[in-house]
Amino acid sequence: MKRIYEKDEVAACIAKSKYHDVLESLDIDFYLIQYEKGELASSPFQKEFLFQIIEEGSVNIYFIRNDGTRYSLSNGTSGYFLGDMDIFYPKNSNIYAEAAESLTCIAFSIETYKEMLLLSNRFLALICISLSAKIGAMTTMDAAPASLTERVISYMRYKCEDKTLKGLEKAAFHLHCSARQLQRILNKSEAAGSVKKIGKGTYRLL
Repeated sequence: MKRIYEKDEVAACIAKSKYHDVLESLDIDFYLIQYEKGELASSPFQKEFLFQIIEEGSVNIYFIRNDGTRYSLSNGTSGYFLGDMDIFYPKNSNIYAEAAESLTCIAFSIETYKEMLLLSNRFLALICISLSAKIGAMTTMDAAPASLTERVISYMRYKCEDKTLKGLEKAAFHLHCSARQLQRILNKSEAAGSVKKIGKGTYRLL
């Protein structure tokens, strides 16, 4: 991830945005963020609450349930908003936005400008359109087919602190499988080099 604060470059990007008239009316210190393919542009682990507008590239938006099941919510391209829900609600602990290719976003801090944004009718009109489209997409979402092995890996990557699974019984409960099944998958994954046992009932995703 790379942040760009150079005013001329930021202004040029805003001028090309489909929302330039609204953005230019807001007294905000914008900057740019560039992501490489595979980087998370938004996740529950981020400490900052950022509003981002995709200007170049695309993202895959998905939802990870506690059992590791992955739901594809949408694919965002130029003009797509990230962080619009965070203006009104606490960050969802299960939604991720991953760069599907090189990605450039116009960004700013939600916490810094939240009060001003809520007073801007033009900005809120954009948010209403964005959220309506996302709600419509969510009504047709389907769980991506996944084997138990895939769900275990997703569970470790997205639900375990430091990608470390601790306690087979507890994890098996969340994954809706037996501890024996989970142990067998972890053993195979360790043999394949994708996880490492670091203690009794404790495995880290590599």
